Amino acid sequence: MKRRFFVYILQCKDKTLYVGSTNDVEKRLHAHNHLKSGAHYTKIRRPVVLKHFEKLPTYAKARAREAEIKRLTRGEKISLIKKRAIL
Repeated sequence: MKRRFFVYILQCKDKTLYVGSTNDVEKRLHAHNHLKSGAHYTKIRRPVVLKHFEKLPTYAKARAREAEIKRLTRGEKISLIKKRAIL
C-alpha cells in the first residue's frame, strides 16, 4: 500500500491560520480539535476548521511544501485557500 502525505491549513476560532503536515488528515484534525496530542497553538484556539490540503508523494515533499506555505503572507495563504477551496 502506497503511503500518502499531506500539507494542510487550518483556521482557528480566532481566525488565525495554522499550517502542518501529516499522513492522515482526518486523524490529525481530530487531534487538533479534541486531544492533548494536538499542537499547543491550536489547543488554545479551538475549534479549528480544515481550509486547505494538498496530497504529496513523500514526507520530505510534504515538509518542504509546509515550509513554503509557512513563508507566505496571510493574504497569500488566503488566496491559496480560495483557489483550491474544499467543500
